Amino acid sequence: MEILQKVCLVFTIVGAVNWGLIGFLDFNLVEAIFMQGSVMVKIIYSLVGITGLINIGILFHHIDDHPFEK
Repeated sequence: MEILQKVCLVFTIVGAVNWGLIGFLDFNLVEAIFMQGSVMVKIIYSLVGITGLINIGILFHHIDDHPFEK
C-alpha cells in the first residue's frame, strides 16, 4: 500500500506543479511535452484526477485510529 501512496503522491505533485505553471506563467507543461489535444495528455490528466481522489482517502485514513482505544 505504501508504494501505491507514493505513486499517487508523485502524480498529484505533477498535477500541482502543472497547475502552478499554468497559473503563474500561462504555460502547460503536460501539453508542451505530449502535444496539445493528444490522447496522452488526456491519460495524464485522468491519472492525476484519479490519484487525487485516492489521496483524499489517504488523508482521512487515520481518522479511524483513536489514540485512547487499545
